[in-house]
Amino acid sequence: MALSHALLTSLLEKSSSGYDLARRFDKSIGFFWHATHQQIYRELGRMELAGWIASSSAPDAGKTRKRIYRVLPAGQAELLRWAAEPSAPMDLRDEFMVRLRADAALGALGLAAELERRIALHEEKLALYREIEQRDFAEPGKLSRAARIHHMILKKGILYEENSIAWAREMIEVL
Repeated sequence: MALSHALLTSLLEKSSSGYDLARRFDKSIGFFWHATHQQIYRELGRMELAGWIASSSAPDAGKTRKRIYRVLPAGQAELLRWAAEPSAPMDLRDEFMVRLRADAALGALGLAAELERRIALHEEKLALYREIEQRDFAEPGKLSRAARIHHMILKKGILYEENSIAWAREMIEVL
């Protein structure tokens, strides 16, 4: 997936300025597709040149260069084309797994402290996800189809964090 597809999706949900898009991105798609604000602005420029999006001066721009971006039919067509392609499952590429293999080969390397640190990070993110779930999805029976999809994406994140915590605790016992 290219960043452009994530941005097209976000802009289809709501036309916005680059700044607002980057802030929204951090609080939604950014949980599973990371991009810096600089990358987002650069990609918006490329997408506009490709004819996928258009921008206009924001009503509240004043003397700034604030622009509002919206998806054009060519951008919708690109998103439909991309969505129809098969996607590869996520690859696990974690440097720490290699360190654990080194621990198995060399003997105890004192990796339990790193596992404890990771548990704390996963617990922090899990708490955030549960807070979002309580705030945005408290009444599952009343959710629209789009909201149910968003909730299922969030549930995947919750399960990931829960499983990561459980795995790390078990690994500490092994170490």
